[in-house]
Amino acid sequence: MRHHDLVVVGTGSGNTVVDDSFAHLDVAIVERGRFGGTCLNAGCIPTKMLAHTADVAQAVRGSARFDVDARLDGVRWPDVRDRVFGRLDPQARDGRRFREQDCDHVTVYEGDARFTGPRTLRIERTDGTGADDVSADRIVIATGGRPVVPEPVASSGVAFETSDTVMRMPRLPERLAVLGGGYIAVELAHVFGSLGAQVTVVDVADTLLGGQDEDVARRFTELARERWDVRTGRELTAVEAAGDGVRLTLDDGATVEADTLLVAVGRVPNGDTMDLPKAGIDTHEDGRIVVDAQLRTTADGVWALGDVSTAVPLKHVANREAAIVAHNLLHPDDPRETDDTPVPAAVFTDPQVASVGMTEQDCRDAGLDWTAGATEYRDTAYGWAMEDPPGFVKVLAERGTGRLLGAHLLGPHASILVQPLVVALSCGIDARTLAERPYWIHPALTEVVENALRAV
Repeated sequence: MRHHDLVVVGTGSGNTVVDDSFAHLDVAIVERGRFGGTCLNAGCIPTKMLAHTADVAQAVRGSARFDVDARLDGVRWPDVRDRVFGRLDPQARDGRRFREQDCDHVTVYEGDARFTGPRTLRIERTDGTGADDVSADRIVIATGGRPVVPEPVASSGVAFETSDTVMRMPRLPERLAVLGGGYIAVELAHVFGSLGAQVTVVDVADTLLGGQDEDVARRFTELARERWDVRTGRELTAVEAAGDGVRLTLDDGATVEADTLLVAVGRVPNGDTMDLPKAGIDTHEDGRIVVDAQLRTTADGVWALGDVSTAVPLKHVANREAAIVAHNLLHPDDPRETDDTPVPAAVFTDPQVASVGMTEQDCRDAGLDWTAGATEYRDTAYGWAMEDPPGFVKVLAERGTGRLLGAHLLGPHASILVQPLVVALSCGIDARTLAERPYWIHPALTEVVENALRAV
């Protein structure tokens, strides 16, 4: 059994743990597939490259609103797909090549790692040629998550796509059924709907984006019904083949037929694939690995980061955690910890959604004394320039003190407009100070944020 000073399992944010500061150590990196993790290969980056392409197509379709005569003649899906992954796949290959050829202190194992005991792993090689048994002084688990495939899809025998596979399809479907109503579902519905597919979205919840602030979820669902066939409050009861496609049967007896089924009902952490109990590593009921503020697991010498352990499975969270783990590995006598800094998030659909902090329903549940202020895009000068796009900015603050509690945006460029509110919430800047102290450029779109703050 070969022994290493450090083993990192997973090459998404886990790969960023090891830099030149670890050159004095014997390091191993384990990866079962492409380097770069979900974000590079099947998540954040390709979805946003495709979402921007979808935005371009939508802009052409809507050009008549601005008295511009333009026509969308078609979308070359194979070219779109190849442009995206023709840029990203070399990044994954280069990441592996760098570790294998340019890092003398790093050994790369390609395969699935499982614990066989405390700080010992068996790595089943991806090529099926056998296994490698290794041990280490310290281990970092950064194996991410995978799509959930619910019954009855899993046992139906019907072909389906997930977010891991749908972006590499050989052809654009004419009819796409999307099972799920969360951020992955609505981002991909936007992509394929804008590029030409007829989209049906089926979700068990009463609104799409149910985890968002209630006003955002309600308004987004209303707007989505104008673009897609939206079936909310409906449960899938059966899936079967129908010609070259699929037929979904819902709990109200209605059916949906499509060429392609995309299952996007959520993701589950990958810790259950690693025989964690053999290493003494505890998990939460939802499968996430238990970690403390220093990102240590319940097993001595083992850390975990990213989607396999965090309650907020976002790439910017995983990157922050990777930096904390790297520091703590090198400086055990001066450890860093995670904190309660509010985590922002954005959904790159149409219209965009962004949020940070508490929702209005959170404020009610916590029994807070709060006030809400909101401004519609159409009530700003730049909103007029954009021909009154649907959407609003909503700010929540503590009554009396003006302490910011949360912010929720629905509309163009929401992922950018949220950032001053993220900074204010993180740095303790109250609503009045943020509204009145800095200059806000007129007539920039940021005035929608300023006016929401003033409405508070």
